[in-house]
Amino acid sequence: MRGEAGLLADLETLAIPFTAHEHIAVFTVAESDAVNADIPGAHTKNLFLKDAGGAFWLVTVPSETRVDLKALPAAIGCKRVSFGKAEDMQRLLGIAPGSVTPLAAINAPPGSITVVLDAALATVDRVNVHPLRNTATLGLAGAMILDLLRHWGHAPVVAAIPVQAG
Repeated sequence: MRGEAGLLADLETLAIPFTAHEHIAVFTVAESDAVNADIPGAHTKNLFLKDAGGAFWLVTVPSETRVDLKALPAAIGCKRVSFGKAEDMQRLLGIAPGSVTPLAAINAPPGSITVVLDAALATVDRVNVHPLRNTATLGLAGAMILDLLRHWGHAPVVAAIPVQAG
């Protein structure tokens, strides 16, 4: 697994501009709210999912989004989804819960997981995500996240993620 060092090397090699912020460990969106107040840009949350067919998905949405998991499969083209297990996350992405990020796809063999970026984030100039650990945040353009995923051999999906009513 290439890890954070590989990620930073790829950012440099591909000349992708980013900002980095070190901070206390955050495990939930609620915990990250205090940290996020000092970091400009769109903040995210990530769902590690497994569909009824056994395929793994990593869905990145704005942090305030309440994803409608029943409607999600139709939006991204999969079967019914449930949350993936921590063991599968560690095996596929080399990360633990609390550190989930689309950038962890650097560790995943192409085709082993599908990364989905909410359409609202794909065109934003600064999307904040973890660099494979929950004690830092990287800010980079949504388009650059998609470029990195493609560079690593993945075929990211950009979709309008359905939200819960109310």
